[in-house]
Amino acid sequence: MNILVVDDEAVIREGLTRILEADSFDVETAKNGHAAIELLQQKEFSLIITDLKMPGMSGFEVLNAVKILQPETPVIMITGFATVETAVEAMKNGTVDYIVKPFTPDQILEKVHKALSQKKSSPDDVYIAKEIDCHHGFDQFVGESREMQKVYRRIIQVSATDSTVLITGESGTGKELAARAIHKNSSRRDQPFVAVDCTALAENLLESELFGHVKGSFTGAMQTKMGLLMVADGGTLFLDEVSNISLSTQAKLLRVLQERQVTPIGGTQPVSFNIHLVAATNKNLKTMISEGKFREDLYFRLNIIPLDLPPLRERKGDIPLLIRHFFNKFTQEVGKDLKGFAPDAMEFLENYSYPGNVRELVNTIERAVVLAEGSVIQKENLELAEACADAPAGFEGYVPTTAEDLKEMKRQIRDRSVESVEKAFVMNALRRSNWNISRAAEETGMLRPNFQTMLKRLGISVKDYFEKGTS
Repeated sequence: MNILVVDDEAVIREGLTRILEADSFDVETAKNGHAAIELLQQKEFSLIITDLKMPGMSGFEVLNAVKILQPETPVIMITGFATVETAVEAMKNGTVDYIVKPFTPDQILEKVHKALSQKKSSPDDVYIAKEIDCHHGFDQFVGESREMQKVYRRIIQVSATDSTVLITGESGTGKELAARAIHKNSSRRDQPFVAVDCTALAENLLESELFGHVKGSFTGAMQTKMGLLMVADGGTLFLDEVSNISLSTQAKLLRVLQERQVTPIGGTQPVSFNIHLVAATNKNLKTMISEGKFREDLYFRLNIIPLDLPPLRERKGDIPLLIRHFFNKFTQEVGKDLKGFAPDAMEFLENYSYPGNVRELVNTIERAVVLAEGSVIQKENLELAEACADAPAGFEGYVPTTAEDLKEMKRQIRDRSVESVEKAFVMNALRRSNWNISRAAEETGMLRPNFQTMLKRLGISVKDYFEKGTS
């Protein structure tokens, strides 16, 4: 049994730790709500004990996060305000019990044992099992793996609240699908779902799109325009690739989210709005914070409830389901009577690493269906020639004879595979940026020296490639 204690007072944390560890519990502590949420994302707890009054994030906000992150985990609230109203509010919000400071060790242990004995399982698991049994997935997602069941559970849990959600995951994992599923399963489903691609607009246009503007507030403002924060009023606002917002716009967005009021550009009167905010990014915001590219306070405002989407390579058991689903979809759309895949094509699809995740699998299946000439899709129809070699380069005909040989062969194959992905990554970035190294590094979220080091290690000369492209 492991217990998380959340309190801004060190003496309370230390006292509870001594009491609980003496009764054979494992105890972890957090000095504020943000630290508690970080721990809740990393491991499961048997019980949470949190103070009610804390700076930054109250015990009620911690409770709301627990109900989504670990809904089966009971919460005991500690309060120094022994009023009937506080106790009633705590119990109404979902705590299993409360205790008033100062307290005795016996009081704490009695409450803890009682809470653990009353722990109940969530009905969400039953619902998800039924959905998977009927549809092999959930909402628009296809997959039955344990990793995806965690995603489905989190979507259901967060849909019942207005807590801000931060969806993370690599490109192609389905971040917008998750955002739409949250909206569809919420009480706001009949209200607008507004998606904003933060990479598609320049800084001044993004502010105008989000906040709105009044006629004549800047050059080109020919008429008053309502911002998307107001368009989404009553519904869900999805900020896709939020990491691309500039620091100055981040500061303005933070203030708007804190106040839940927005003043259009050129306007003077703030207007209140009511939205469920869902943000998404394929970048590591913590790294960006350390590099000074993303505001820490905005990160905490967005990362109330995290939802991480696993890459396809970490849920390979779902690949056959995805292949069958999209094969059926595209044969119907294209109008072809295909029987399936040749054995070598199917084997390749099931073992391919899919750096582009589900989006790449979908594109591959659609392309193969369109290009297939017979009744069966052949391996060449997949058009993934760069990954279709029958044996890894340099290992044709070689079979390891010892465990050490196998280990070394796997290491070399892995290194070569990574190198090919890295080369495709930098070449794609350079082409997009017209062979400008600084711009390519910036667009990929890398520092210029690190980008140059990768080029040198891969033996890529920008000058040579640029001359070939222009000769």
